[in-house]
Amino acid sequence: MTLFPFSPFEQVAKQMDLWGENGIPFVFLVDYSLENAWAGSLNEAAELGFSFEFDSAGISAESISFSKKPLSFADYSEKFQQVQAGLKRGDSFLLNLTAETLVETPLSLEDIFQRADAPYKILVRDYFTSFSPETFIQIQGNKIASFPMKGTLEVNEGDSEASLQNDPKEKAEHATIVDLIRNDLSKVAYPIQVENYQYVEKVKTNTGELWQMSSKITGTLMPEFEQKFGSILLELLPAGSITGAPKKATMQLIEQTEHYDRGFYTGIMGKFDGASFNSGVLIRFIEKKPNGLVFKSGGGITVFSDVKKEYDELIQKVYLPF
Repeated sequence: MTLFPFSPFEQVAKQMDLWGENGIPFVFLVDYSLENAWAGSLNEAAELGFSFEFDSAGISAESISFSKKPLSFADYSEKFQQVQAGLKRGDSFLLNLTAETLVETPLSLEDIFQRADAPYKILVRDYFTSFSPETFIQIQGNKIASFPMKGTLEVNEGDSEASLQNDPKEKAEHATIVDLIRNDLSKVAYPIQVENYQYVEKVKTNTGELWQMSSKITGTLMPEFEQKFGSILLELLPAGSITGAPKKATMQLIEQTEHYDRGFYTGIMGKFDGASFNSGVLIRFIEKKPNGLVFKSGGGITVFSDVKKEYDELIQKVYLPF
């Protein structure tokens, strides 16, 4: 990480505000902790080894070997029980618990980036790649929209979108995140409304398909935030869909439980094209480490969660999107 010119997001946000107010295009990335961020032109990004793609279909590829070595069920259960204790104390009522999985494939980070089919793709050379299906916020003029994604189900014969939409645990989890994002957006916009609740999309993986549930929440930016994209993100980050609620106390419990550095995983990437702003959450994330490639994944935990189902979901989300 030290090889790249990252700065605290508070500094980068000021530059993003200036460029936004002057209609100057840029791309950016920021990590989960807001401690490391960068923004600049696409040409500057390329010089640093940063590649950004949006709504990319990727390159079709033959079947590739891909194996995963997740943490043991016993180790996950220990973390899960620690989260449950916090939930029962009232520290949180929804927490996104994540972990690292060692993966093996003959593909390089660049190979994966080029082949991936995803709305938000980024490659930081020899460091990480992400191929995310989740939009964070989009801004056009004075209108802001957020698309929190919470709720996952493996597509099996006989299942439908309703199988996910009607699952009691997934419904409650999704409702919690929608409420959190509505509250977050109210810091920068008014009025707020939920335009499309619990819509479901299919995500392709190397072993099948997943249902993913999202909602669309919109608002009108307050005048003091118009074109100030950095200031807006400072109010909204980290993304509620990858922390939980209430956000501050939940993040403290995450730090006590996960015992690893999320880094840019669950951070944000995005662009401003001079007219509209678009950003995605850095999930579906592979990082290069001394011991090999590590895939970071997770899922939302409530007091109603089943430890085996949550463990299985964490592993299901470790995939290649082609």
